Amino acid sequence: MEEFICPDGLGNHFPFLIQKNLEAIEKAFGLEIALRGDKVMYSGNGVQARKFKKYLQHLVLLHEENGKLQDHDIQFSLNLVAEGKLEQVQEDIFKKHIIKVDGKEVYPKTFNQRSYVEAIQNRDMVFGIGPAGTGKTFLAIAMALNFLFNKRVERIVLTRPVVEAGEKLGFLPGDIQQKINPYLRPLYDALYFLIGFERTSELIEKGIIEIAPLAYMRGRTISDAFIILDEGQNTVDSQMKMFLTRFGLNSRVVVTADITQIDLEQPKKSGIFKAIKILKDVPGIGVVHLTMKDIVRHPLIQRIIEAYERVEK
Repeated sequence: MEEFICPDGLGNHFPFLIQKNLEAIEKAFGLEIALRGDKVMYSGNGVQARKFKKYLQHLVLLHEENGKLQDHDIQFSLNLVAEGKLEQVQEDIFKKHIIKVDGKEVYPKTFNQRSYVEAIQNRDMVFGIGPAGTGKTFLAIAMALNFLFNKRVERIVLTRPVVEAGEKLGFLPGDIQQKINPYLRPLYDALYFLIGFERTSELIEKGIIEIAPLAYMRGRTISDAFIILDEGQNTVDSQMKMFLTRFGLNSRVVVTADITQIDLEQPKKSGIFKAIKILKDVPGIGVVHLTMKDIVRHPLIQRIIEAYERVEK
């Protein structure tokens, strides 16, 4: 038996409409469905169960877009499922949340990505937690550039903890800057894709975009900036607290983290766990969890992560 918990804000109307149309919905999906308060319980064929969950997510999406859910939305959405058009309609709705960046248009492609983008738009601090390929860093940088070009902030600060994953810094060739650059390369890659090499270099040279190791954040107060801490799972508590207290007036903060890839010698001491535990209910702070279903890189990545998880379990 699986369950779908109705999001806050939908009130009793959502489960009421499901109950009212329960016979038609059960027939469409071939599932046994029951309602218990704000939970929709369902069981049956796994493929049909996944389709039903997407159907429920679509109804929530319609409610959020239109401010309400009506009787005809139930049947119309069932028709979309039968015709195999539900995902295309969802994508069209996601495209309403386009992030415009210097002529490019980026938009969330999953429900959790949409929640992530909305959280960044509406909250001063957001934690994006999820595995590789879910767009945590890319969407955050797209939002940062959007804020910058729309003059909502004056600069962007991108930072990462420098934690070795297999090779020691001392063994790598070059001076300290050359040793550090590979750790920051994913941030450069996202910028190059969105605004190109020349524009990125120009903004970095002018100090409008700063990319630096986390250690360089100590002792600073950063105002009027969009600040991103990438790979936040590789911080310890003291580093995370130091970073979270660096931002000043009119600054927006995003912390991305993949708790399945912690490179610290003692992974359980990662500062991300304490941070999201004690801050998740603080007003102005959002915590958004992305999952394997939100992976938008090559589909093989999702299968690789699933294979590793099966072995680790």
